[in-house]
Amino acid sequence: MNILLVCVAGMSTSLLVKKMEKEAAARNLQARIMAKPIDDLENVIDGFDVVLVGPQIKYKEKYVKEIAERQGKKYAVIPFTMYGMVDGKGALDLALRLMD
Repeated sequence: MNILLVCVAGMSTSLLVKKMEKEAAARNLQARIMAKPIDDLENVIDGFDVVLVGPQIKYKEKYVKEIAERQGKKYAVIPFTMYGMVDGKGALDLALRLMD
């Protein structure tokens, strides 16, 4: 499972990535989870199964949707509360639901 988180610069989501990786390890899930800037999305989306969008760039959702649909990928905007609490469990569960 390959999960991409996108935000403005890919830095603020790095804390959430670490929490998600810890949760995946606790569940014995093989997961590659990375954070990238939204501007890199078109260049990197092929290597990922799902895309999670930081709530601070929800205004870019139409752009993400177009790219994700073109590539046959699913995406979701991370709820602000989940993001703000750096809820790795919740974010991992969100990504897993997208893959179902």
